[in-house]
Amino acid sequence: MPEAELSLLFVRPLNQLGVRYIVGGSVAAILYGEPRLTHDVDFIVFLRYEDIARLRQAFPAPEFYVPPTEVIAAEIAREQKGHFNVVHADTGFKADFYTTGRDELQAWGFRHLQRKTFRGEPIAVAPPEYVIVRKLEYFREGGSDKHLRDIRAILNVSGELLDRSALHDWITRRGVAAEWRKVSA
Repeated sequence: MPEAELSLLFVRPLNQLGVRYIVGGSVAAILYGEPRLTHDVDFIVFLRYEDIARLRQAFPAPEFYVPPTEVIAAEIAREQKGHFNVVHADTGFKADFYTTGRDELQAWGFRHLQRKTFRGEPIAVAPPEYVIVRKLEYFREGGSDKHLRDIRAILNVSGELLDRSALHDWITRRGVAAEWRKVSA
């Protein structure tokens, strides 16, 4: 599972900084489902303006590309959909950082995060219900079947972990019921 290994390039510094985060996206889907190739790791992060300088120190150049301070500050200021990337230069592996903003699903994800250990490193992972709902949203936005495959793998491998009531509540609230029906098609 090289993608999970590469994710530690980003998890360790975040843990050392004490930044609150959860891992979502493909890496979370891999942890709950089945291995597959991915080129990035998604983090949902609580960042404050005063964290920017520390973040830049935790991911030093030239080992990492980190956007300019002003770019990160602008993304933190967004109420929704704030986003920036950090790239590991030697591998090209990328971390997508999504700032929390005012998203109810993200807040729920933090309240229900799953604490895991990978290669001796603690990692905060979004709950599987969150991962499924986000994957349904990504499918709606882009139409890639990989999201449906990820969801099916999560259901097959970790289905017993799911809070079905919460999952269906979020599917309804986020308007992805039509996409959900395609998972079982």
